[in-house]
Amino acid sequence: FQISVIGGANCTSAEYDKAEELGQGLAELGAVVVCGGLGGVMEAVCKGAKEKGGITVGILPGEEFNANPYVDITIVTGLSHARNVLVARSGICVVAVGGGYGTLSEIAIALKLGKRVIGIDSWNISDDVIGVSSVDEALSIIEETINNV
Repeated sequence: FQISVIGGANCTSAEYDKAEELGQGLAELGAVVVCGGLGGVMEAVCKGAKEKGGITVGILPGEEFNANPYVDITIVTGLSHARNVLVARSGICVVAVGGGYGTLSEIAIALKLGKRVIGIDSWNISDDVIGVSSVDEALSIIEETINNV
């Protein structure tokens, strides 16, 4: 199963640490991590997943193979921000860590697609986004989601 992780290419050190911890936990659950493949939260979640032997996929916005060094499978789209649809659609659920307007667009797309969206210190835009403050809370919800698929 695949879990989509979204968040800013520029992030705080706290967001980076949480994303790295999330990646470790997802790998331990056996999840494939899908993200936008660039820096910040995307790099951190991939790094964490790789530390625990996980598999990572980066869906890139541009036309070059410029993924972060922790991406196993690079998908070059040339779609710019439209690649956000692919990132949101590719997971059985979506986890946002922090994030700016790109993350907000992915949250909106995921909700429109009927995906469960978990936000770790992220956008609090609706009751449909499950807001949590810890990675453990997020992983618990992800496990529940996996068991109900």
